[in-house]
Amino acid sequence: MGAIIEKIEYVLPEREITNQDLQNEFPDYDFLKFEQKVGIKSRRIVSENETALDLAIRACEKIFEGDINKNEIDFILLCTQSPEYILPTSACILQDKLSLRKDIGALDFNLGCSGYTYGLSIAKGLIVSNQAKKILLVTAETYSKFIHKKDRTNRSIFGDAAAATIISHSTEDDIGGFLFGTDGGGYDKLIVRNGGSRNNFDTNYEIKNYGTGNEYSDNHLYMNGPEVFNFTAQVIPKFTKELLIKNNLEVNQIDQYIFHQANAFMLNFMRKRIKIKSVNFYINIENYGNTVSCTIPIALKDYSQKITSSEKIMLVGFGVGLSWSGGLVTINKSL
Repeated sequence: MGAIIEKIEYVLPEREITNQDLQNEFPDYDFLKFEQKVGIKSRRIVSENETALDLAIRACEKIFEGDINKNEIDFILLCTQSPEYILPTSACILQDKLSLRKDIGALDFNLGCSGYTYGLSIAKGLIVSNQAKKILLVTAETYSKFIHKKDRTNRSIFGDAAAATIISHSTEDDIGGFLFGTDGGGYDKLIVRNGGSRNNFDTNYEIKNYGTGNEYSDNHLYMNGPEVFNFTAQVIPKFTKELLIKNNLEVNQIDQYIFHQANAFMLNFMRKRIKIKSVNFYINIENYGNTVSCTIPIALKDYSQKITSSEKIMLVGFGVGLSWSGGLVTINKSL
């Protein structure tokens, strides 16, 4: 008994924010230099009344437009840090909005940039333990709602999106070995401090400054960029080698590496450390930005359009938590 990725679809909000738009807001910053280093030209942002669940519904409706029978779905996994409500679970609402069967499982899990690879492993576990046969894995994020309007850096980096993936039971086992890592000591390196159980949302919040010319408050997203980079540089190259050992493969036996699309500078830094050829290392962040848990399924969908034969693809996610995970998938067709 095994599991395969059967289909992926993704959606983006209509509103596009280009680097020129940001340049008009922040005339003292060189966005051309930013573009050359980070690799992002534009990103999509939800409207005021549009939520991650709205995007999730659209992505799922798109995947059901094809030959996927939604009546065969027997489990929903929804990865989001942008839930519709503190409670109830957004996955339960998604089940109703999609008119799926009621005798199915549905759960949210709160992970960011490592969420998609976590989700694939959870889905495989449900399938090989004979608890489900066809799983709808959804990632949906709207970090733009958490970013202060004067936080130039985070507004430049993050975009909103949703992706839907169908993982199905198969006689083939195209989802290989996965590994995980956690360092909760770095929880405050990427954080929204207010609005949960620890700290209430503060209507009289204090404006704080970090980096060069960035403003935020404890109601908003804070990212310690240098610390996140250091964590990634120290952990992910070694972790990738551990993944190769887990799957009994050498670096050059992987057809394509698809990492979380954080930024091009960070990705190329790790690629060189692991000694991966650029032709075997996929980057597609240019017109999406960092869409958190959606970057890997978006990249995997885009890359799959080029596949003409069976390919082994290593997926690696890392970020907020601090959390990381990854594993091997085999793709035989355009998704």
